[in-house]
Amino acid sequence: MNDLMKHAPWIYLLLINVSEFLAMYFDKKRAVRKRWRIPEFDLLFMGIIGGGIGGLLAQQLFHHKTKKIRFYFFFIFGTLVAIAILYFSYKRTS
Repeated sequence: MNDLMKHAPWIYLLLINVSEFLAMYFDKKRAVRKRWRIPEFDLLFMGIIGGGIGGLLAQQLFHHKTKKIRFYFFFIFGTLVAIAILYFSYKRTS
């Protein structure tokens, strides 16, 4: 159990970034088909709580939300949050 808790930050960041990446992918597919979309708030929220890397990667691969500056800001901030999560989790265990 202790070993699992040691890896919890990595597991969390993997899950949130994969979720962000997939949400951007599905939102892009729905945009092309002019169907119901994932709310921007949801995409931004996932980005800011650590999913910034997945968001930035999806932006570049799918050319989605690239003209909206706030998405870059939130995804970059989310990447910094991810770095902080890893830094403080390892500083605490050291």
